[in-house]
Amino acid sequence: MSPEQFSQAVLTWYDSHGRKDLPWQQNINPYRVWVSEIMLQQTQVSTVLGYFDRFMHALPTVKALAEAPEDEVLHLWTGLGYYTRARNLQKTAQRVMSEHGGEFPRDVEQLTALPGIGRSTAGAIASLSMGLRAPILDGNVKRVLARYVAQEGYPGEPKVAKQLWDVAERLLPQSRVNHYTQAMMDLGATLCTRSKPSCLICPLQSGCQAHLLGLEIRYPIAKPRKAVPQRRTLMPLLHNRAGEVLLYRRPSSGLWGGLWSLPELEDIAALDDLAAQHQLQIGQRQALAGLSHTFSHFQLAIEPWLVQVERAPSAVAEADWLWYNLATPPRLGLAAPVKKLLKRAADALATTATIGEPA
Repeated sequence: MSPEQFSQAVLTWYDSHGRKDLPWQQNINPYRVWVSEIMLQQTQVSTVLGYFDRFMHALPTVKALAEAPEDEVLHLWTGLGYYTRARNLQKTAQRVMSEHGGEFPRDVEQLTALPGIGRSTAGAIASLSMGLRAPILDGNVKRVLARYVAQEGYPGEPKVAKQLWDVAERLLPQSRVNHYTQAMMDLGATLCTRSKPSCLICPLQSGCQAHLLGLEIRYPIAKPRKAVPQRRTLMPLLHNRAGEVLLYRRPSSGLWGGLWSLPELEDIAALDDLAAQHQLQIGQRQALAGLSHTFSHFQLAIEPWLVQVERAPSAVAEADWLWYNLATPPRLGLAAPVKKLLKRAADALATTATIGEPA
């Protein structure tokens, strides 16, 4: 296929089969496209749908996002993971307001200068919401193109990535770039899937080198595997008689940066030091079922303990610590496993209270 035949086949398929009813495809503007693209990084469309609607309802404009409390932004992001995305989202909103008069720049280079916006995301914003001629190379498009040209080498390597960018540039049409961009993402998400691709109904099958070779699953070449490091931590859920659990805000950089989390200890023996630090008198301790959480670069085994606080000061002395009310939780950004553990604590305490009620 020539580049023109390629793009025409993609656009013809889009007209009949492309997705046109996703929330961020309605009332299209750079802000909505940008938020959706950041949410969709490392996350499936089905998961993002609810988050996007809630985010837009709470923060409908770039100005609203720029001015929102960080805790509100992180609360709306809780469960999506990769929280640096949320912090960069707000930093970019603030820079769009302060440096660009509240309007996203109509230039890929200027877009990539903003926090958290890479070349592919910039291309998506430019093409989908501004109609500019800019290629993208997200995970779905990377898979389509790697198969189409039978690209050797792992796409995460700079040399291989450059070759795929060159292919993306070459095949980009002169018009209807917004539809073409959406169509390429849709092809990767619905037909050219990671396993069991639907080659027989793919509009590109006649020119796809991987298909012609019968090696669709070989491409894109997988990342060389490494053993996933294992880490462990103990998280105490220190709860008082008011049904509140002690949390602290993690540093803004690093793992779960800026999110509220449970204390982390080496072992249960370190609990006494933590109690002394906060002038807590602790009572009954109960081990809960362990929880495993996988990050991109390691796996964390969490050992949770439910710990009764018999007596505590009326207020937490340190600003980065608070008592989190399980019955009427404040709107805070929580790490996904911490949110699960707080739910377990609430269930366990509710069961205990029910058992203790008089007949």
